[in-house]
Amino acid sequence: MALDDSLLDDTARLTDTDGAGLLRAAAMAGAQVRATIEACAELGLADRLDVGRPRAVVLVVRPGVSRSAVLLLNALLAHSCPVPVVVAETVPGWIGALDVVLAHTDDPYDADLAAALERAARYGATVVLSGPREGPVASAIAGRGVLIAPRVLVPPELSFARALSAGLLTANALGLLVADVESLPDLLDGEAERCHPAHESFVNPAKALALRMADHTPLLWGLDNPAIAVGQHAAYALGAHAAIVCDAADYRQAMARPALHHAAARSVTERNIFADPDDFSAEASPPRVLLLAVRTGPAADGARYRANELLPSADLIAPADEIEADDAGRAAVLALRFELSAVYLGLAAGTIGGTGHFAPAGV
Repeated sequence: MALDDSLLDDTARLTDTDGAGLLRAAAMAGAQVRATIEACAELGLADRLDVGRPRAVVLVVRPGVSRSAVLLLNALLAHSCPVPVVVAETVPGWIGALDVVLAHTDDPYDADLAAALERAARYGATVVLSGPREGPVASAIAGRGVLIAPRVLVPPELSFARALSAGLLTANALGLLVADVESLPDLLDGEAERCHPAHESFVNPAKALALRMADHTPLLWGLDNPAIAVGQHAAYALGAHAAIVCDAADYRQAMARPALHHAAARSVTERNIFADPDDFSAEASPPRVLLLAVRTGPAADGARYRANELLPSADLIAPADEIEADDAGRAAVLALRFELSAVYLGLAAGTIGGTGHFAPAGV
């Protein structure tokens, strides 16, 4: 991509280029969580989900941020969840009154999801939907489920914080997880402030990350399960805003692909300023490894040590080195940093921005 690096540190030009206000929308992640907490309190979510221990929890994956939010919630639950957690694109046929179904969507007309949730509600399952108030999806569970409607409207690509917080609040209410959702808005507000457009690249984590990924193929390799899920969301965000294709994987899986691992190990870590831009024989987008770590403790330290031995030049991004938070908080902060980086990259490369309004790409 032809990246205009100077745009990132020119606040006036950056603001003008961001005609759709995507940076501001991304920075509203904390507000999304705060509004979701308020909505769940008004709905009496904890009381409505006081159904005892469910037989199983079904996390329904739909297109968009739903996928990465589900993967992260599953990673957080899998650590100590006392009941089976099923990740599926639809509601399984065995669903019944002892099960809980959780779904997030930004598409109120998702016919497949509407049919699946209607069937789950008809069979007596407890259904929690994070999605718009109007449309067939919401109508499918009207009077038979819990609808957590958005109160802070952002483009669908930036609704990850709302999707995740709805999932965390549901898991907390069911007694399956202990996540500090109340502190999450302040953590996300703090990250948004650190990554504010007025802060220059050398002190702005999102801008610095954007510059590290520019003109490279990012290899987003997670050192623990929540970090792997965040890597998946980062890949989604980079594709959505910056048209960048990434590799997002478990570091152990990356190690099992010798050719790619070797290419990553031998790739240069800095841009060659003497390279001929018209020399197409050179590698156009050399790989850059970003090792992601969410969890702390002996196992996490061991994974970091092993990865650093084999890839000493890789960038390690570990929120635990910067903030005090639980796994959910650290993962959410890391996800927001990548979202903001993706928007910065998209604006600097011209894949988003300008006078146009955010809209699906035409055919």
